[in-house]
Amino acid sequence: YDHFGWRAKLASRFAQLQVVNALRRGEREQASMMLLNLGHASGCLTAQDFSYILEYCADTADPLFVLETWKVMEQNAIDPNKSCCRSIIQAFTKGGYLKEALNWLAFLGENDRVCSSLSIFNIFLSVCGSTQNRNYAEACLEKMESHLLGKSEITYWELLKTLQYMVTLAGQNSATLTVSAKRRYQSSRLDIPIPAMNDLSGLRFFSHANLPLPAFQVNHEKQEVVDFSHSEIAFNELDKVESEFYIESTAQMLEKASIPTKNFLRWSYNDMIHACARFNNCQLAEQLFLQMREVGLLPSRYTYDGFVKAVITGKGVTYGMKVVESMEKKNIELYNDTLAALSIGHSRNLDLDLAESCLEKLSDSLPKFINPFNALLAACDVMNEPERAVRIVARIKHFNIKLNIRTYELMFSLFANVNVPYEKGNMLSHADVARRIHLIEMDMLKNGIQHSFVSMKNLIRAVGAEGMIQEMLRYLNVAENMLWHIDPYQNSDMYNTVLHALVKSKDTHTAIRVFKNMRACGLPANVAIYNIMIECCSMLTCFRSACALLSLMYRDGFCPQTLTYTALMKVLLANEEFDGAMSLLDKAKDEGIQLDVQLFNTILREAYAKGRLHIIEHVIERMHREKIQPDPSTLWYTFSAYVECELHTTAMEALQVLSIRMISEDILCEKRASLEDLVHSEDPDAELKIINAFKASEEFLATALLNLRWCAVLGSSISWSPEESFWARRLAASYGSLKGPYWS
Repeated sequence: YDHFGWRAKLASRFAQLQVVNALRRGEREQASMMLLNLGHASGCLTAQDFSYILEYCADTADPLFVLETWKVMEQNAIDPNKSCCRSIIQAFTKGGYLKEALNWLAFLGENDRVCSSLSIFNIFLSVCGSTQNRNYAEACLEKMESHLLGKSEITYWELLKTLQYMVTLAGQNSATLTVSAKRRYQSSRLDIPIPAMNDLSGLRFFSHANLPLPAFQVNHEKQEVVDFSHSEIAFNELDKVESEFYIESTAQMLEKASIPTKNFLRWSYNDMIHACARFNNCQLAEQLFLQMREVGLLPSRYTYDGFVKAVITGKGVTYGMKVVESMEKKNIELYNDTLAALSIGHSRNLDLDLAESCLEKLSDSLPKFINPFNALLAACDVMNEPERAVRIVARIKHFNIKLNIRTYELMFSLFANVNVPYEKGNMLSHADVARRIHLIEMDMLKNGIQHSFVSMKNLIRAVGAEGMIQEMLRYLNVAENMLWHIDPYQNSDMYNTVLHALVKSKDTHTAIRVFKNMRACGLPANVAIYNIMIECCSMLTCFRSACALLSLMYRDGFCPQTLTYTALMKVLLANEEFDGAMSLLDKAKDEGIQLDVQLFNTILREAYAKGRLHIIEHVIERMHREKIQPDPSTLWYTFSAYVECELHTTAMEALQVLSIRMISEDILCEKRASLEDLVHSEDPDAELKIINAFKASEEFLATALLNLRWCAVLGSSISWSPEESFWARRLAASYGSLKGPYWS
């Protein structure tokens, strides 16, 4: 059968080649006879037996022979394939048979056996654009929308050229617009289709498109180029373009156009600018915005709305505020959508006050969308401001906005715990948490919204952090039954949350049972899960089990990380094996693990609990040699250990040295004088000034300065060179002598 099919295919190809050669020689009658003979050939014919002929007709723009070929195919009841349809439509469009080509486009949509292709419609649209045949182009776009094909970058390139053509016509005053009885604009020459706003995905490809100016005279000597990359001066320059460097010849020509024509052009520009905003093409939006002003079209509120959204997406909300300032100078009010876009931008920058103020300006009478409120709730979650989130939810209810699953995900994260992280949960907080969760879930049920993976994960994390272990396990069971179709790695992420809560609450036996159940179900483990279970072994003081977990970790293809070594140290230190913990530090460094302060604090915490001052001093000196800055926990363990041994003078000296080491050398060199003033200030509000002077990211610096001030208040002389301290020199001198069995 294969041999016969191969021979039949070769014969068909040879017959098609003869027809094409006859057409090339200009012998059309002979080509027609050969085509008829091909149609009467024995055997089952397919569309492939005519594809070569149709391809040749498409390349040479021969629609007449295409009609002959299609007639033969119809007589043999042959359905065209996608390639044949492409060739037929291309031949019709090149040959000027646009009506027949449009009929074939309709045929594609009605034929279930042939799938419509966007490239075929682009071929037709390109020809319509080059011939300025607007009616057929509009019909083509309508069919594209009815077939749900979308649009590509080629489609939009043709439409952008169409927009330039519209501006040229208006500038030449060669088009007139009238208003119909239905208050719609009508035109004989400007009836050019502009893409619908709900389908402009191809615009994202024009990130470096340079739009040509309309084809009429421009005074280049007076033209001023505005650089939008400098947000501080961009809109001052933009105003200068409008007032001083206006393109007079262009404006004069457009002034001849009627008001409906100008409105029509403005709407067209507005649609394209809004499309740029939707698909993150700030550069193209800037070009279109500037070109509007160059041709004398004043931007409207709707124009600014799209432009603000485009620059926020492309350059950030700070630049968007420059546009808003320009609008305010012109007394142009903001749309609700513009305020919503600004609020989302501020929320992403975690500027909660600015984001909330934008939402407060929204008009009560206009419809709202949930996205800006969700963005602000997400920012409240990051900044841990549930009180502000309560106001936001109240405002959502006030506007009667429909909530979506993202809103409920954030509500579980924000409101599903009470005491955490400030204190442990108790019976009262557990009852309050249960009430809140019930209210949120009842509201979900009322709005017909089911749990998602994120909402269940946030809920499980919240009740676990509150110490509600039984409720957490119950929700885990609900999640497994409800979200059985989710990705296995997402399921493992949920188990990670559960195991963390169990180990934190020291419920080791339940943690082991849940871990075994996860392994039995075939769910993949990850590094975080192994780290949690190794830490669980520290509560069981079983280093052998920790090594077994480490072996499983290697078997699954995971390498130990810093947190892994921290967990292993906890297991060793639970058995008071300080020498093993110090050896583990050396091993981690040899394997290229970046040592951090938490590794050393793990040893310091246990040494402080056991009263091992010599170990604490050795670890502090090693931290200094490894150039690892201490943190407040380091100071607490060291200071408290000396105080409990009634070595108060040494405690104060260690506190002073470690506090200065908490400050980076760069800050000490640049701001030493101002830091000394803060430490020795006699202002009763000096402590408050220290706290307010530094942001959250510099809280260690504020802690260090407060410690130094308290040392100064108690009469200690502050030395800003910690290496000169007797305590620091003693630790450096005795560093090499404390090793091996002496740890025990």
